[in-house]
Amino acid sequence: MPADALRVAVVDDHPVARRGIAAIVDSFPDLRVCALAASVDELPRLADSRVDADVILLDLYRADGHPALAAITELSARCPVLVLSASRSPAVALAAVRAGAAGFVTKAAEEKAYATAIRAVAAGTFYLSAQLADLIQAATMRAASVPQDTLSPREQEALGLIACGFTHQQTATRMGVSKGTVDTYIARIRTKLQLGNKAELALAALRQPAV
Repeated sequence: MPADALRVAVVDDHPVARRGIAAIVDSFPDLRVCALAASVDELPRLADSRVDADVILLDLYRADGHPALAAITELSARCPVLVLSASRSPAVALAAVRAGAAGFVTKAAEEKAYATAIRAVAAGTFYLSAQLADLIQAATMRAASVPQDTLSPREQEALGLIACGFTHQQTATRMGVSKGTVDTYIARIRTKLQLGNKAELALAALRQPAV
């Protein structure tokens, strides 16, 4: 295990799930589990109240069935939080991201997706599980309007793909257009919706109402 491996704290109130997730994380040479906890309160902490980890992999739902949104907000101020959930609901993902999550992975994701997501949020990049891609894209394509302005159907399509984690080149390939065209779409979206980073793009996609 490299000395500079990313330290991952796993929080899940189900013992079997907790150990299984830890085994997946530890199977990648650049990642290591530094803590296993059934609840946020069990996480090891440093003297300055920062969580002693590079990424916290947190199961969204607690034993009582309620989402741990307050915990996400608290922890995200100290360490990137990657939310893990069996839910594929865009609304659930939106709630987690609004609470401060740096990423969202469904439990149906491939093992490599866990590693990719951990690396992404540790590097300061927003990550959204590919398992939500089709749902989010469908929601954005059904959108009738957005608060600040109206997006064209192609802009809505581009927004959905970018928000799902696709690069501009990958989005262009899926849409059958050039990368320059996608760059133009995203520039227009940012201007119309007054958006900044990729996380804001993802939030914009998730907020678009279905009709």
